[in-house]
Amino acid sequence: MLGVALAQGLETEQLAGAATMGLARSAGPGMAGAAGMRRIAEGAARLMAADDGPRIAALALEGWDTHANEGGATGRLAGLLGSLDGALAGVEEILKPRWADTAILVMTEFGRTAQVNGTVGTDHGTGTVAFLVGGAIRGGRVITDWPGLSARALHEGRDLKPTTDVRAVAKGIATDLFGVSAQVLARDVFPDTNTVPPIRGLIA
Repeated sequence: MLGVALAQGLETEQLAGAATMGLARSAGPGMAGAAGMRRIAEGAARLMAADDGPRIAALALEGWDTHANEGGATGRLAGLLGSLDGALAGVEEILKPRWADTAILVMTEFGRTAQVNGTVGTDHGTGTVAFLVGGAIRGGRVITDWPGLSARALHEGRDLKPTTDVRAVAKGIATDLFGVSAQVLARDVFPDTNTVPPIRGLIA
């Protein structure tokens, strides 16, 4: 049984890798543009839409290292966020029959500095933001322990101070959507995280 599952997983990984390389070749470097980001997201959604498809998927969307020309209506960040919006819209369209049971966590591996640098961008930072979307999410709110952006409040004098462990968000989704216990999450999914409890009430 495990061998069959592994073979299927490797085949899916090869298909996803081939699709991503094709997008990169056809649309140039980076994220392959808004169309590329949407096509990658839609490909994952089609796999999940199948009756025997996976219930959890993870996508890595690159190109967010905005060291220069970050802000404004025509800046890099606006373009990237617009592309992300289109990708999420594509997922919703394909998963419409299952959208009420869908939760999407959008997160980054690191934040950006609080101050703009000399090339009108921001450098690698610490604190950041995560987004939750989907029909299963109890949305319309911001959950935060906002530390502020004063010089005294900044982490190491340069970054937004992190106040929430993103693993607590992921744990909350797994607990309320899939019924996974906090003990299993702390032992098997996010090892050695007994001190990071799930954030409850994220699912409608």
